[in-house]
Amino acid sequence: MFEHAFCGLAMGFDIVQISQIQSSLAIFGVAFKERLFTHVELSYACCDASLCAERLAARFAAKEAVIKALQLSEVGVDWRNIEVIKKPDGDCCLQLHGDVAGFALSMGVTQWLLSMSHDGDYAGAVVMALGFTPHRKISELSIKVKNVGIH
Repeated sequence: MFEHAFCGLAMGFDIVQISQIQSSLAIFGVAFKERLFTHVELSYACCDASLCAERLAARFAAKEAVIKALQLSEVGVDWRNIEVIKKPDGDCCLQLHGDVAGFALSMGVTQWLLSMSHDGDYAGAVVMALGFTPHRKISELSIKVKNVGIH
């Protein structure tokens, strides 16, 4: 019932403790980075070692927020299919790939809005999916959207 009050919009939010990301980087190193982040994300986030953990934490929060907005928590997705791109003007945007792009397309998402921030030991992100069709749940969609060729 409540979902229909916001027809055309879905929102997700997440907050991440930067020290936890820093700990995972120290313990798991490259394996941790490559499991969760694309080469583009790592290139930007780690170009300044002193900011790497907070930048990755913000990106991780953005990925979680996308998963929440699309209600994909129970589906399981490749983290690298949700990518945060740093634009030349300094803003960031989302680029979806593979299954996640297919799910978003099937749900009618036409545009994403992203806001990320970090302060102290926390990083957070809010995403909004515009054009979202709230009555179309993942359970109703064909899971055969793999490799739809959306980048």
